[in-house]
Amino acid sequence: MKPYYLISILIIGAALAPFLVGFERRRPAARDIVLLAVMVALAVASRAAFAAVPHFKPMAAVVMITGMALGPRQGFLAGALAALASGFLFGQGPWTPFQMLAFGSAGLVFGLVGPRLSVPLSGWARLGLAGGGFLFVVLVLGPILDTSSVFLMLAPLTPASVLAIYGAGLPVNVIHGVATALTLLLAANPLLGQLARVRAKYGLGE
Repeated sequence: MKPYYLISILIIGAALAPFLVGFERRRPAARDIVLLAVMVALAVASRAAFAAVPHFKPMAAVVMITGMALGPRQGFLAGALAALASGFLFGQGPWTPFQMLAFGSAGLVFGLVGPRLSVPLSGWARLGLAGGGFLFVVLVLGPILDTSSVFLMLAPLTPASVLAIYGAGLPVNVIHGVATALTLLLAANPLLGQLARVRAKYGLGE
């Protein structure tokens, strides 16, 4: 493994550690863990359901909804764990930490946005959320995933070769972003409403 790739994985591990340790230190109740596990399973299932459609992955949208409903820390954990778990279906490798960071960041960022929105979302709010999900995937999540390809495929790194990798990844990220936007548009209100009821009944989330 290339030294700079190993260094990047160590940095990602350091970024993941506070969320994992913080969750453990909170001593979460069984119902908190069960709800998080359910959302992780739903995220993985959403990716598996569309495995036959190239690059069309609703998983990021489910992670974003989880963050909005349960808070940024839970959202980050849901994204990181969903990426790790789905890797057992689609393949693990040195790219897995990048996937964990990318999807975890989606749960974190949208977990910070969630408290500013009221459920059920209005028509304009749903469109804004879908657009935000699309942009996040194209501009943040996708490039993080592309970075693993840069480190794995290129030696030595040159500006032209790096730009070529990110350019080749753009159409893939657009398709991924469309899948995310459509899922948010169609599923955000039902899932957020159900999760809000569960939180209110059992006092879950952050």
